[in-house]
Amino acid sequence: MEDWRSYDGVAATYERVHAPRFLEPARDLVAFLPVADGDRVLDVGTGTGVVAEAALAAGGRVVGIDPSLDMLGVARASRAAVPVAAAEAIDLPFRDGSFDAVTAGFVLAHFTRPQTALFDLRRVLRTGARLGVSSWADGRDAFTDTWLELIQTIVPKEMLEPSLAGVIPHHDRFRRPDALAETLHEGGLRKIRVERRAYEWIYPQAEFLDGLETWATARFAKGMIGDAGWAAFRERARTTFADRFPDPLHDRRDVLLAAGERE
Repeated sequence: MEDWRSYDGVAATYERVHAPRFLEPARDLVAFLPVADGDRVLDVGTGTGVVAEAALAAGGRVVGIDPSLDMLGVARASRAAVPVAAAEAIDLPFRDGSFDAVTAGFVLAHFTRPQTALFDLRRVLRTGARLGVSSWADGRDAFTDTWLELIQTIVPKEMLEPSLAGVIPHHDRFRRPDALAETLHEGGLRKIRVERRAYEWIYPQAEFLDGLETWATARFAKGMIGDAGWAAFRERARTTFADRFPDPLHDRRDVLLAAGERE
């Protein structure tokens, strides 16, 4: 049985729906650090390689790592110029001081112990090198509320919330600039900067709903009710969104960009 916590199985959908839109915050993160020509860059939680590709375009010598083999397979097929490898953010297979920059796009909230992960990310940075992260900073919206309303008709809230908390334990915390800055400081970084950026993406409704199926809520629910039950749920979700919202959808999201240096 496929582990619902993994992005294996949704990598192709993630690349088709989200990667083209996440390129803009990826470029902004790379510029915010910044990545300079010739910098050795490690992209942690690279997924299908969006941030790594942006760092490569900025002149970096990049390697991306991710635990999901399916995501790495899509990265190799879609971004062949970006070297990628299977690895976890803890116990990185690199020597101390190997990199001039480390990037982590929308990754930090997934770590159970962010300071433990940051310790190893800091370890592979040379003195004076930079680490940059991005984090979702938006609150609730009508699209998210509708999706959760639908999901909770098939999975009780008291079962859903603890399961999601185990996968993205710091999602709510890292919406706050002060919490993000504090965590980077506790991870041994200095000269920390945090900025909020706003983005708007346009999705055809069908594509937006496809994208929602890559979320942890959908992966968990689908694992609970099986393929047949999920197919029926998908049709109900499409009908509900068509009744409530225009097509295409204008999705507005706030993102925090944060960076710090290893002294």
